[in-house]
Amino acid sequence: MTDLVRASGPVVMGVLNVTPDSFSDGGRYADLDAAVGHGVRLRDAGAHLVDIGGESTRPGAERIDAATEAERVLPVIRELTAAGVTVSVDTSRARVAEAALAAGAAVVNDVSGGLADPDMARVVRDAHCPWVLMHWRGHSRAMRELATYTDVVVDVRAELAQRIDTALAAGVAADRLIVDPGLGFAKTAAHNWELSSRLPELLDLGYPLLFGASRKSYLGRLLATADGTPRPTAQREAATVATSVLAVAAGAWGVRVHDVQATADALAVWAATGSPRLAVSPHDEKRTPHDHEHGVRR
Repeated sequence: MTDLVRASGPVVMGVLNVTPDSFSDGGRYADLDAAVGHGVRLRDAGAHLVDIGGESTRPGAERIDAATEAERVLPVIRELTAAGVTVSVDTSRARVAEAALAAGAAVVNDVSGGLADPDMARVVRDAHCPWVLMHWRGHSRAMRELATYTDVVVDVRAELAQRIDTALAAGVAADRLIVDPGLGFAKTAAHNWELSSRLPELLDLGYPLLFGASRKSYLGRLLATADGTPRPTAQREAATVATSVLAVAAGAWGVRVHDVQATADALAVWAATGSPRLAVSPHDEKRTPHDHEHGVRR
């Protein structure tokens, strides 16, 4: 597991929400048998990691208590680990992360980057496990009001650098850290597209980068009908695959997706083609937020 951070090929993280209210699949895997079965299917489809979350982080979601979150994720982690599935826990609570690691989780995927619970750094340090630090500015219920940036890429990069520095100061090993730009978290559609198109600036931090665009609302808006109706969540898979391949071609360490097989198949094609990388030129015309917001294509 310790080598996963240094994986030579892209890492595919499969999403397993054991919640009643997640934006894409809330309620589908709340039952233990359904959750375990889906986790095994994700692994068999090509997921290197199955990311188990017990608290919805969709915009506007209310928080649940730590005991409820733990009750949702721990049985699933135990069962999947026993079945030989490598799992991560999607949590911002140190108490839940610690229990999840004891139950067999191998990675902590923290949407708050350590901000929500200062004790998380201790838990990760002592476990010596990989820790995904996502860019975050506040809990789901308030994230829309926090989507204000001077330059979203510059600001996100600086704020991620602060999270890295805090983790290192707490004794977390540098080779355990992974960063995530936090698409959709206190970000508008324009912000998401800008971050996607300028990933090399985030990669300059020097840490593996996890990219998670799967089924998000900005893809639905891009693919909206002529009358402005967003593409339904379940019909955003081709767009998700495209974002994932482009992110990996730009240098992302891994991608977090709901439909593992579609992404794994596309990445297999990418690898068979020689794993081509995107050419980045400082002279390329920069697309404006206005263009991104309205789906302008050039």
